[in-house]
Amino acid sequence: MSTRTPTARRGTSRAATPALAAVATETARPDRKQAILLAAEKLFSQHGYHVVTIRQIAEEAGVPLALVGYYYGQKHELFHAIFEHWSHSIDARLAGLAAVNNDPDDPRTLQRIIEAFTAPVLALRASSEGEYYALLVARELYHATEEADRVLRAYFDPLAEAYIDALHIALPHATRSQAAWGYQFALGALLHHLNDSRIERLTRGENRRADPAVAPMLVNFIVGGLRAALPRPKTARPTQKKTTPRRQKT
Repeated sequence: MSTRTPTARRGTSRAATPALAAVATETARPDRKQAILLAAEKLFSQHGYHVVTIRQIAEEAGVPLALVGYYYGQKHELFHAIFEHWSHSIDARLAGLAAVNNDPDDPRTLQRIIEAFTAPVLALRASSEGEYYALLVARELYHATEEADRVLRAYFDPLAEAYIDALHIALPHATRSQAAWGYQFALGALLHHLNDSRIERLTRGENRRADPAVAPMLVNFIVGGLRAALPRPKTARPTQKKTTPRRQKT
């Protein structure tokens, strides 16, 4: 009777053995899982989704390559997981909008809507925790890719619908389609502010990128643009009847 130990099956890759072992011995490690998410967030925001590889994400996170797939699956699933992780920031913007008393006769209403729209994002951009996510939103959602479209539909379209409805109420003289254009223009100004670094060169170093101190200026710019683009119709003054002077008796 032979006492030889069974040999490995043909076709098994030697290089795959350590990776499989890493997955097999991996227990619940939220620190590694979070490290992968943060690494992907950072690299996607800096270089773009299509440029970054799973291997680069694993190296940035300091984990075995196989663990990226173990926790998150394919790259597009990891991309989607980032936005799921930050979905509470969208909830904050919706909560801020719900707190606005949407009175079209109150001149402060439009400003309050735009503040609710911009403030949570600007706070994220200024924080060490949310900086890369804010940059990722500003960079990737501009591009009409399949991955970006899925994220837009799942997370940002409901947010957009709510703000368009609010703008339509605040500007009742405009159509909803005009309010939708206004929302898109406001979004463009916000995303450009999040992502722009050219301001530092154009101001010869006087201004810094994504400066949270200019938030009131950004809000006033958007509000002023909406009011200029969608002005209230001027009400006609009531015409006064001409009265003929009575002749004095002589």
